[in-house]
Amino acid sequence: MNRQELIEALAKTTGDTKAGADRNIAAIIEIITATLKKGDKLALVGFGTFEVRKRAARAGRNPATGAAIKIKASKAPAFKAGATLKAAVNGSKK
Repeated sequence: MNRQELIEALAKTTGDTKAGADRNIAAIIEIITATLKKGDKLALVGFGTFEVRKRAARAGRNPATGAAIKIKASKAPAFKAGATLKAAVNGSKK
C-alpha cells in the first residue's frame, strides 16, 4: 500500500474526504517526526512504539575498492511492533 492508497482507505473508513484524510496523515507524520527529532518516544498501546536508536561509530569497507572507512555514530528512527499488532499479523487473537 502506498500513501495514495492509504489516503483512500482512511477516507473510506472514516467517511472523510480524501483531502481531509491526506491532511490527517500528514499531521500524524509531522507529529511522529517532531517527537523523534526531540529524542522522545511515541507509544501507541497495542500498535507499537516509535523511538530513536543510537548507532555507535564503527569501521566499514568501501564495497567498490575494499578500502577501510570510518562510519560516524548516528541516530536512526525505529519502530517496535506491539503485542496486539504482532498477534493480528500472525493470525492469533490477543
